[in-house]
Amino acid sequence: MFHCTHCDAQSSKWSGKCLTCDHWGTIKEEDDVAPASPAARAGGKAKAKEPTSLKNIKSQDEHTRLSIGDPEIDRVLGGGIVNGSITLLSGEPGIGKSTLVAGIAAKIASTKHSILYVSGEESATQLKSRFDRLHAELAQINFLEMVSVEDLVATLEKEKPALAIVDSVQTMYSNAIDAQSGSPTLVRYATSCLLELAKRTGISLLLVGQVTKDGTVAGPKTLEHLVDTVLSLTGEPSHELRILEATKNRFGATDEVGVFEMTSEGLKAVENPSARFLAERANVPGSVIATVREGSRIFLVEVQALVEKSFYGNPVRRANGMDQNRLQMLIAILSKRAGLHLGESDVYVNVVGGMQLKEPASDLAVCAAIMSAAKNRVDTEPIVYIGEVGLGGEVRNVMAVDKRVAEAKRVGIEKSVTPKTIKSVKDL
Repeated sequence: MFHCTHCDAQSSKWSGKCLTCDHWGTIKEEDDVAPASPAARAGGKAKAKEPTSLKNIKSQDEHTRLSIGDPEIDRVLGGGIVNGSITLLSGEPGIGKSTLVAGIAAKIASTKHSILYVSGEESATQLKSRFDRLHAELAQINFLEMVSVEDLVATLEKEKPALAIVDSVQTMYSNAIDAQSGSPTLVRYATSCLLELAKRTGISLLLVGQVTKDGTVAGPKTLEHLVDTVLSLTGEPSHELRILEATKNRFGATDEVGVFEMTSEGLKAVENPSARFLAERANVPGSVIATVREGSRIFLVEVQALVEKSFYGNPVRRANGMDQNRLQMLIAILSKRAGLHLGESDVYVNVVGGMQLKEPASDLAVCAAIMSAAKNRVDTEPIVYIGEVGLGGEVRNVMAVDKRVAEAKRVGIEKSVTPKTIKSVKDL
């Protein structure tokens, strides 16, 4: 077998160019010899080890966390960065990852904790300009150009910073192995070295990694099982809102999100996300208000629908901010149970602001938006729609209905449609 040293793709024969990642000269032949047993690899000197009882292990408490000082980031992390842990921040290019980590470094530096910023993408001058815009305490922030992972480990052991930031994992290289920067082999090796250092010394590490829309770039997808926490920064680069969420967290929940706004002074936390999501809403056909539950928080978001006569044989169904298959199901329910025939119409659904409708509590809102667009009717006053829709067209109860209604009233929306007020989508 042959494998690519850049993307780890396998093939049965050698070729000059990898057919998966299109890189030249990266195909190497694998060793077909069966792997030796652990005892044989140890030269016959392997011996049994004495395990340790968990009863004798001291529990880790919340005082071992390094608080960021930003309530939105701390909420997503579960209270801060745990000492000796590795956190990976992933996101598409240009989404604001470097801006976010610079803000984290500035806030931690203001508490007199030392920061080591290792950058392979920005020079010291560029980085200083970024921190000047954030009015950071520069005395506590040290800069290091990207060095080999072996030199980086030695430097961290000597400096012992409270937090080390590596921007980004794709630029790390090694003197010990022959692999291209950004390749899965090198990324895994470098992260393993840093992981061993973090657990041994208690130094916290924050790694930055870039991904494309399909997550194919080496980094986040390769490292998810190695690191302790994976943060994802999402949003549209053309818009100012950004959503920070934890897709993996060994020390806290993974259902909390933080909402930020991109400004000239970095990412600023949005204090009232519901009002921000609805600030530009216009009362037009196809526009309704839904609720999104993320952890302990409730957000109000605008759901837009557009229904237009189809000019092709197969009607178009497009969803932005929700699952495409669930949209197809809700359209079928409206057609069968509510008498809304959409077989010759294109249906588009959009969730404004970058939020995702991941729970079935937004089903009723999506149905109301589609029906509003199809009938060309609008609500005479703002109404929030809450409820799950079953295949029989029935509106089912969801979690935290009272809390969702309370959040709507907090932003000035007094009327709500819930499973207590209607029993079927036909009642819409």
